[in-house]
Amino acid sequence: MNTKFKRFGMGAGLTTLALVLAACSNSTQHVSKSGIVTRTPPTGFFYGSLYKYVSTPISHLLDSIAHVLGTSSGYGWAILLITLVVRLVLMPFMLRQQRNMTEQQEKTRVLQPQLSLLQKAAKMSQDQTTTMQINGLMQDVYKKNGSSMIPQMGCLMMLVQLPIISGLYQAVAYSKDIANAKFLGIALGHTNLPVTIIATLLYVLQGYLMLQGSTPEQRKTMQTSMWLSPMFTFFISIISPAGLGLYFLGTGIIILIQQLIVTYVMLPSIRKRMDAEMADNPPVEVVTPDMFNADGSITSRAPMPSAMGAMQSMGVAKPTTQDDDSTTGPTAEELRARNAGKQHRDE
Repeated sequence: MNTKFKRFGMGAGLTTLALVLAACSNSTQHVSKSGIVTRTPPTGFFYGSLYKYVSTPISHLLDSIAHVLGTSSGYGWAILLITLVVRLVLMPFMLRQQRNMTEQQEKTRVLQPQLSLLQKAAKMSQDQTTTMQINGLMQDVYKKNGSSMIPQMGCLMMLVQLPIISGLYQAVAYSKDIANAKFLGIALGHTNLPVTIIATLLYVLQGYLMLQGSTPEQRKTMQTSMWLSPMFTFFISIISPAGLGLYFLGTGIIILIQQLIVTYVMLPSIRKRMDAEMADNPPVEVVTPDMFNADGSITSRAPMPSAMGAMQSMGVAKPTTQDDDSTTGPTAEELRARNAGKQHRDE
């Protein structure tokens, strides 16, 4: 489920950003005799508004910082400085999100024995009633242990950055000074493969460090999602000016440092605290192995889920199965009464 949510969030982000970048790529480009590249800014409602209210302020900010620095690589340093400020602003939120995700993963790790029993039983289920019972018990396992079946959105911070990324793209693409500037020999207005590769590798390394702090069960679900950020970075950087790739490169360095803190400082501390809490307050056992058959199917010894129990207490009829009397037709007493009435009429 965690992987599905991450794929959805990243897919939405990629689609939105691809539409923005596609509009920028389709703009008219002019090259003067001296080799200076200029592009015509967009004028439509959506893309024109994005350029006017997001890209233009970013462009002015880059101009001001580059003017203060006063070096030939001023625009490159300005992009890196903006990257640093953005990441410092987002870092408390990202660290809190990482902490919440880590605590959720640790709770899931402790509850995994019960969840594994129910997951196996779900595969063996042959009817809807049993499936509903298993799903309800799985909800109870999470709820009674203060956890949640809905994972934290790991792509939220990437979505928050979309206005900045698209604005920075347009600022580099449509500003004559920025588009023709260089940073350490890198033309900021043109695509640059080395910058793209380095930025992508930084995100790959960050994903690898994330796996190092995970349990074997968690790695199975994270191995696919760890490639989403590198793919996002590569896809955008390879079709964008190097100025935007420089933003991803700077972001990758900061995120890598952040992941080192999470993996080697925050995670051990959280696990130590969680182990102490579990020692004082063991997890609530909703299901145990003796409630399941040898093949993994659930038995009548398993309890009813809280939700189904509440429905029955409110007078809502429980789902019927083929073994219920309500589906077997008239009872023996009803049949005898009918026969007696028929004999009386015949007389």
